[in-house]
Amino acid sequence: MEHILVVDDEKEIADLVEVCLRNENYEVHKFYNATDALTCVACEVISLAILDVMLPDMNGFTLCQKIREKHLFPIIMLTAKVEDMDKIMGLTLGADDYVTKPFNPLELIARVKTQLRRCNRYNSAAISAQEVREHDFSGLYICQDTHRCTLNGLELPLTPIEFSILWYLCEHRGAVISSEELFETVWGEKYLDNNNTVMAHVARLREKMHEPSRKPKFVKTVWGVGYTIA
Repeated sequence: MEHILVVDDEKEIADLVEVCLRNENYEVHKFYNATDALTCVACEVISLAILDVMLPDMNGFTLCQKIREKHLFPIIMLTAKVEDMDKIMGLTLGADDYVTKPFNPLELIARVKTQLRRCNRYNSAAISAQEVREHDFSGLYICQDTHRCTLNGLELPLTPIEFSILWYLCEHRGAVISSEELFETVWGEKYLDNNNTVMAHVARLREKMHEPSRKPKFVKTVWGVGYTIA
């Protein structure tokens, strides 16, 4: 059974999310503050987290960042704010998706299932000795079947979405991939104009690869077109 962490100081919303998740047969760990949530994360095997941005003891962005220091499970942010910078901040700090309040519970459940499906697909991939799909060049090694990625021998702690972005670029090495194509391939949703989701995740990916933003060695930006990997 999948274990979902729900953190929201608005009791009515937290209770609603809990009921919706339990109706889908998920085990729910519900908390109204970040401190108790971090205690839970330290002792439970969590499959996915849903975090509110506005919490009484710590904002959701900081909570997301603390979780990302040790864990790679998907994180969905709940936010009453609609500014792009707030969304970009959450994605840059390690969130995988966001839902704006007020939200449709069916949409939230759909996003939970999408994130879990993507995560489970990579984490449970069977290792085949006869057919190992991998790329190995310039010190970068990435393997689809083991969901393992290293750079100069050092393990890169990539989230499923970050891994998917890097894998897709490696699969099309040398080609320029548009943000629209990346988004629709990795997220499986229709791309909307002015969507900064891909940009935020690419920035996070470069940060983990210790790439300079202006002249990265691997993931390069082709302005006005998209991204490519050398």
